[in-house]
Order: sequence, then structure tokens, then C-alpha cells
Amino acid sequence: MTALSFFNLLQLIGGFILAVGYIPQIIKIIKTKSVKDFSMLYLGGIFTGIVFMEIYAVYMFFVVGTAGAFFLTNTVSTILSGTEFALVLYYASKNKRGVK
Repeated sequence: MTALSFFNLLQLIGGFILAVGYIPQIIKIIKTKSVKDFSMLYLGGIFTGIVFMEIYAVYMFFVVGTAGAFFLTNTVSTILSGTEFALVLYYASKNKRGVK
């Protein structure tokens, strides 16, 4: 195994762990339909940062031809963090209107 393969493997494992970390929170939001303890500023910042990283990952993968593991795991993170942020925005606005 080359050093590049080793570091790609580490990125794939680490990126997968980070991406999958959103799933339990998404499930909890859907089950409880409550987001009262969530910071929209924090989640919006995280989502924005991941989107910027995704732009970089797309460039690296399609233009430079490298960083396939980063592109894959970051795409999953973008989708899941966007889902979480959208759920928080949805339930926060729904609860402000008094609908439960």
C-alpha cells in the first residue's frame, strides 16, 4: 500500500464517520418533530462550510482528477447536513406558527 492509498483510505473512513454522524440527529428530529434546542446559526454555518468544501471537492475531482474519496464523503455530508438544516428550518417555522 502506497502512502497516497493509505491517506485516501483514512480520508474515506474519517469522511464516512463524519457523514454518518448526521443520521441519528435527523432521525431524532423526524421522530420528535422538535428543534427547539437547535441553533440555526450554528447549523447554517456548518452547512455553508460543507457546501464550500463540496465546491472544492468537485473541482479537485473533475478538474484536477484527484480526491475521489473526499468528493464521495463530502457529497454525502452535504446531502445529510442539508437535510438536517432543512428539517430544523421547517420545524422551527412550523412551531412558530403554533402548529405541532
